[in-house]
Amino acid sequence: MKAIGYTTKGAIDRADAFLDLEVNKPTATGHDILVKVAAVSINPVDTKVRQNRDATPDAPVVLGWDASGVVEAVGPDVTLFQVGDEVYYAGDITRAGSNSEFQLVDERIVGVKPKSLSFAESAALPLTTITAYEAFFDRLGIDRDGANKGDSILIIGAGGGVGSIGIQLAKAAGLTVIATASRPETEAWVRELGADHVINHREDMVAQTRALGMQQVDHIAIFNDMRHWDTAVELIRPQGGIVSIDDTHLPMEMAGMKTKAASLHWEFMFARATHQTDDMIEQHNLLSYVADEIDAGRIRTTLDTVLSPINAENMREAHRLIETGTAKGKVVVEGFE
Repeated sequence: MKAIGYTTKGAIDRADAFLDLEVNKPTATGHDILVKVAAVSINPVDTKVRQNRDATPDAPVVLGWDASGVVEAVGPDVTLFQVGDEVYYAGDITRAGSNSEFQLVDERIVGVKPKSLSFAESAALPLTTITAYEAFFDRLGIDRDGANKGDSILIIGAGGGVGSIGIQLAKAAGLTVIATASRPETEAWVRELGADHVINHREDMVAQTRALGMQQVDHIAIFNDMRHWDTAVELIRPQGGIVSIDDTHLPMEMAGMKTKAASLHWEFMFARATHQTDDMIEQHNLLSYVADEIDAGRIRTTLDTVLSPINAENMREAHRLIETGTAKGKVVVEGFE
């Protein structure tokens, strides 16, 4: 089968940063389903792995942790899907990725594709949806169904993929959303997605938030990088919570967190699959819930750019776009020739 991979890790500007490959088609066993991939989207994790994970000509690396497609075959233990079902999922970082014609994925981390969306529109969603959902509802403990209605949440880095779906999930839960954006186009984008207020994370966020009449906020999500840590500590209310998706080597002063009895949470959407946790099926459940919300018109896709077909040239361009750090929404590559 066709696949897009690399044999030497490194920078995206190399001619061989990605190669068109032929690899063996896998067979579904156990809880795995075999998906015929229709579209994939690119995330920062793809670029980080490409730069750091070793590969050789005999052992190329196939990336891709966002996909939509059709179930081609099922393993003997599969109960959630059958051949012909349309699905979307983010997969497992410890296994071969979705940048191939066919991919094996555990059914428990796969959702039913939104019926109202195309494959490209659906592929834009899984990884960022899982990340934002888990960050808000599993880590921070916000009630999905509105028990925290009226609470405020500051989403730092709201214009990217995770922030784009995060705004919508927070609004659906009844929260007042303060989104950060640093360019006119991303400010317009986050307002379009439902943000109540927009501030600039390249300027004094404490002053901007307080100018809105909010001395502190109930919840904070850091969806870009941890250089905003001190700002988050200053703005979080006593006994509030901060969640981050970014690891860091920067100093993180904790005195302010202690005196506020505030909590810090890490979100890593691959944790359940990597560690085979007992609640892996929660990713199936949340993806199916969001698909229903999309089909009901309450949440929209975060797709911004589509490239076609799925080949080395377009994968290289998609990675380049992500590495600029200025992309809004999601970049999707669609269709094998």
